[in-house]
Amino acid sequence: RDMAEEEKQVELFVKAGSDGQSIGNCPFSQRLFMVLWLKGVTFNVTTVDMKRKFENKFLENLAPGAQPPFLLYESEVKTDTNKIEEFLEENLCPPKYPRLAARNPESNTAGSNVFSKFSAYIKNPNPGMNDMLEKGLLKSLAKLDEYLKTPVPEEIDENSAEDITVSSRKFLDGNELTLADCNLLPKLHIVQVVCRKYRGFEIPQQFAAVWRYLKNAYDCEEFAHTCPKDGEIELAYALVAKPLK
Repeated sequence: RDMAEEEKQVELFVKAGSDGQSIGNCPFSQRLFMVLWLKGVTFNVTTVDMKRKFENKFLENLAPGAQPPFLLYESEVKTDTNKIEEFLEENLCPPKYPRLAARNPESNTAGSNVFSKFSAYIKNPNPGMNDMLEKGLLKSLAKLDEYLKTPVPEEIDENSAEDITVSSRKFLDGNELTLADCNLLPKLHIVQVVCRKYRGFEIPQQFAAVWRYLKNAYDCEEFAHTCPKDGEIELAYALVAKPLK
């Protein structure tokens, strides 16, 4: 085999922000952006201005009617986020690229209902329902906090004398970011930004494990540098977040 193995042509198309150029609010786009960055493959990111997508004949021919994110890999086009993630995990694999799948299946479902509880809370215009929906969101965050506090099997050393009762891991599945984090973190970021802006709601400090998780995530460039600007997220929710009246 040729030692200088050809780098693959990889291009990710993501939703553009309000200026038509910066990165827009789209947790699926950010998820794949994170996956590619963590894989360590050379790739390009192209933002797609949704207001002008149809004027761009190249894009229209490439992925007719598809919403970003989509992926151009060599000359293949992939349009489904879950399938793209599976494809990247299968094709960009060891020894050249790291595996990103979580070892513990529970890590993939941890926090999985936070975003739907958040959506119900933020879209509700009825003050009478607000407390109940806020409690639903809090309950989903409490479950995530519990998972992050509970040691994963890798942290428990059978031969160790001391019992590890509280986890000190950085992320959902351990001390490295996995596909589970690429899925959850972009959504948690939206929850934080939108609830603060439109409901004056902060994730309670008592969820110390969730805060630790977020702090560790913001310290990683793969997450911090793929987040859209807060203003883009706020703008995307300006009409979705119903004022309570």
